[in-house]
Amino acid sequence: MKLLSKVLAPLIVALVMISIQAAEEGFKPLFNGNDLAGWDGDPKFWSVKDGTITGQTTAENPTKGNTFIIWTNGVVDDFELRAKFKITGGPRANSGIQYRSKKMGDWVIGGYQADFEGGDTYSGILYEERGRGILAQRGQKTVIRDNGKPEVVGSVGDSKEIQSKIKKEDWNEYHIIARGNHLTHKINGVTTVDVVDEDAKNRAMSGLLALQLHAGPPMVVQFKDVELKRLKLSQNRKKIVLVAGKQSHGPGDHEFNAGVQLLDKCLKNEKSVLSTFYLNGWPADESAFDNADAILFYMDGGANHPVIQGDRISIIDKLAEKGVGLGFAHYAVEVPAGKAGEAFKRWIGGHYEHQFSVNPMWAPEYKSFPEHPVARGVKPFSVTDEWYFNMRWQEDTKTLTHILVDKPSDDVRDGPYVHPRGPYDHIKEAGGRPETMMWTFERANGGRGFGFTGGHKHKNWGDDSFRKVVLNALVWIAKAEVPSNGVESSLSEEDLKQNLDPKTKRS
Repeated sequence: MKLLSKVLAPLIVALVMISIQAAEEGFKPLFNGNDLAGWDGDPKFWSVKDGTITGQTTAENPTKGNTFIIWTNGVVDDFELRAKFKITGGPRANSGIQYRSKKMGDWVIGGYQADFEGGDTYSGILYEERGRGILAQRGQKTVIRDNGKPEVVGSVGDSKEIQSKIKKEDWNEYHIIARGNHLTHKINGVTTVDVVDEDAKNRAMSGLLALQLHAGPPMVVQFKDVELKRLKLSQNRKKIVLVAGKQSHGPGDHEFNAGVQLLDKCLKNEKSVLSTFYLNGWPADESAFDNADAILFYMDGGANHPVIQGDRISIIDKLAEKGVGLGFAHYAVEVPAGKAGEAFKRWIGGHYEHQFSVNPMWAPEYKSFPEHPVARGVKPFSVTDEWYFNMRWQEDTKTLTHILVDKPSDDVRDGPYVHPRGPYDHIKEAGGRPETMMWTFERANGGRGFGFTGGHKHKNWGDDSFRKVVLNALVWIAKAEVPSNGVESSLSEEDLKQNLDPKTKRS
């Protein structure tokens, strides 16, 4: 037993040190070493063997075309990726790591690929699968011009010398760095290509991550120690992360998943920002917020609010301390009084408090707006929604700006509220007082936040001003410049029907 302890102790220490070093450098694991959780590939070819992601074809089980296993927990934009790889099967064996790619069929991916093979020619190159082809041969420094053609502008080393550093049928480490349109590949610490992609029409600034198993002779490709580090966006862009909650209501109400996808669609033409979204609750992607400039939570709240579970308040506190913008929409502005309520006051200046705030279904008339970037281009509007009011504000309200304000009628104050039905005496007694349904907040450290109480009825995203005031707020909390006429967007009736939750309410 003592001998076993002496053998295991150094191994455990080494593993802990490796884990600590990775965490300190900001890299987070994408593969747990046990199963394919977070990955989706054809089970005929992909499995976990000996703690590695393994793709294998045989003479009896070939793949007709290139097949991929796709990381399903998120997409990548600006990042560094490290992964160890090994390929066996002779000189024609071929594989690669896809990044900023897009799905083009079942387990079929197109986009940037960091190539490697069993031969001597292609390991380290930049290839665009189902796209522009080879964008840089090994050893080349290239610029891809507007016509999609790479121009060699320099060298990062001799191709044969780089190949000599790559071990055949053994483990090697790939290191991919993507900063804006600047892409760099390294194998075993040696730079293999350096590329600037100026082809704005065809380049990708974000997309899927996947691993390739190439069609051809029988081969085995394996990956381990797959780690991602997200980088702050370059080229003066800001990153907005949209997080949707799980289904909780019937059709047309609380369509959180469809709602964030509409917002993401509307932000695509706003060049100052890049947006991404996560569906059905708190992201499984541990790196989801690592390079975020702003985060929107659009989900159910109350005691089961995903943001206040476990140690997540401390996670959001750390992001807020770094200046990350925070937005909460509809039910997500409600949390219990106490620790959670105080956190929301720190983050966005206020929150909905059960039986202090109220949630009637009504149609405020928003006729005038303050001089604030979030109100740019917003025209008077009125839509029926579950507009909350009577928030619990923090004591110092000087950095609060009330964006959507109206005076509820006595009938609205009398209820019925959606839950509990009311009326509440303190709400009735405040008759004639203006109430706030959306606000912005500036934290002492310069961070920004907002609360938006609408968003119960999905159809309301079709109203231009309803949508614009939220889009403006997202850009503002990310500290990008809100256009003089606000964020322009358009949605069709067909757009509003996309990505709706199943008609049967999930429990």
